[in-house]
Amino acid sequence: MSTVDKDIVLSICANCGKESSNDNMNTCNKCKMVKYCNAACKKKHRSKHKKACERRVAELHDKELFKQAPSQYGDCPICFTRIPLLKMGWRYYPCCGKTVCSGCIHAPVYDNQGNIVTDKKCPFCRTPIPSTYKEAMEREKERVEAGDANAIFNRGNYYREGRYGFPQDYTKALELYHRAAELGNAEAYRSIGIAYERGDGVEDDMKKAMQYYDLSAIGGCVGARHNLGLVEYKTGNKERALKHFMIAVRGGQAKSLETIKALYSNGFATKDVYTKALQAYQAYLSEIKSPQRDKAAADREDYRYY
Repeated sequence: MSTVDKDIVLSICANCGKESSNDNMNTCNKCKMVKYCNAACKKKHRSKHKKACERRVAELHDKELFKQAPSQYGDCPICFTRIPLLKMGWRYYPCCGKTVCSGCIHAPVYDNQGNIVTDKKCPFCRTPIPSTYKEAMEREKERVEAGDANAIFNRGNYYREGRYGFPQDYTKALELYHRAAELGNAEAYRSIGIAYERGDGVEDDMKKAMQYYDLSAIGGCVGARHNLGLVEYKTGNKERALKHFMIAVRGGQAKSLETIKALYSNGFATKDVYTKALQAYQAYLSEIKSPQRDKAAADREDYRYY
């Protein structure tokens, strides 16, 4: 590469060797590694570049895939502590679209005079909790219409499982999962992957399932990350499997910790790997711990939206 002046940068065509300014070059849109002076040179060089291009694309994909993504649930909007992975540790409120941890759900709420409020209200926006199933579904419907990814994902679950008065409809569920995933719900990608792995509403296709698990894991879903580990292990890719399991453990996935334990017991993982997994899981437990959550877990009160 050479420069003509401070503003113009020249690159060399990978096919013919001709120099041209970067603005006029045709870059390989897959690997972004090589440039061409025109589309004809790009097409002519395709067969020579194919293997290197595929190798580079795989490297870039793995670099993104094996990063420790932020938790799909984030932090509680009230106490700002990381939300636990287990569903009994949090609740989604369709009134405001917030996901609140169990500690803040069961913490005392006071009015302006310092008296404890006994009425059931959303701990974030203070909207009264729906008293009937119908009212709860109507409230969530409003969130769906407003483009709330979590509400759309929940509705997809209702159709997949035929719950809460919704007919079992895999096609409708997949439509909602795709919509929720495009709006940022990483778990929706996992559900699409499961559908392709099982053949629920679509032809079973493990390749597509893996693609959606990848998208879900990159988005922070440790359930999808665990699934990737299982698939990689079954296909003999033990090193990749352990990478997935370790990332999932750091994200709070107890199933991955148990899997690493089993692998260690059977001689397929080292003591060092298992020790690191235990330490990572303990660090996760410390991160999600709070006195309010401990009390909520001890009380173990079951609750609904209504």
